[in-house]
Amino acid sequence: NCSTVPKTLHFITKPLSEEEGNFSLAYIITIHKELEMFVRLLRAIYMPQNIYCIHIDEKSPRDYKTAVQNIVNCFENIFISSKSEHVVYAGFSRLQADINCMRDLVNSKVQWNYVINLCGQDYPLKTNKEIIQYIKSKWNGKNITPGIVQPLHVKHRTEVSYREYVYAGVSFVYPVKLRKARPPHNLTIYFGSAYYILTKDFVRFTLSDARAKALLEWSRDTYSPDEHYWVTLNRLPG
Repeated sequence: NCSTVPKTLHFITKPLSEEEGNFSLAYIITIHKELEMFVRLLRAIYMPQNIYCIHIDEKSPRDYKTAVQNIVNCFENIFISSKSEHVVYAGFSRLQADINCMRDLVNSKVQWNYVINLCGQDYPLKTNKEIIQYIKSKWNGKNITPGIVQPLHVKHRTEVSYREYVYAGVSFVYPVKLRKARPPHNLTIYFGSAYYILTKDFVRFTLSDARAKALLEWSRDTYSPDEHYWVTLNRLPG
């Protein structure tokens, strides 16, 4: 019953400060299990001025999908990604899930400032206000996607091709005996975290720029491409 869900689950229903009300965040949350943990996470980061895209793994059980949808239906600023992926750990599908949500978010009416991606097993250590104040300090107008030039011990991730295997509930990424071409546009590959805080302008850039699109295609058969994709694009001059 949507008239009781926010109150029963103790969701915050109005901005807790003027600063927060004037600075909207977007969240991408990729989930596949543990409904109660997802609800705890969502309740902890929920603010009515923010917007939330939930990506449910395509291979998740039907009753899990239904339960998440029932919760989401009770909030105007939470929605399920318009396109879902069979997510394979360390596969391209994990990166694609984030991009699917990004496309939905840039087309939303909410004027959000930054996007933060999470998985269903994350939990915040800071309040919404503390996160905003940290972003607005030395990161105002900048992305938080740290990384270094790709180290030798992870070169194999982008030097040979990898494939996703999904069958009968089993999924994994495996290498094939095929050497990859060099990165497009002579890009230097950086290596960092799959998790980020990105500006809306940067998200628009990644969805439209020719170099970003070329790198995305090149990354389809790499290992854990979300650990090099965002940080490599962020290091482009300008």
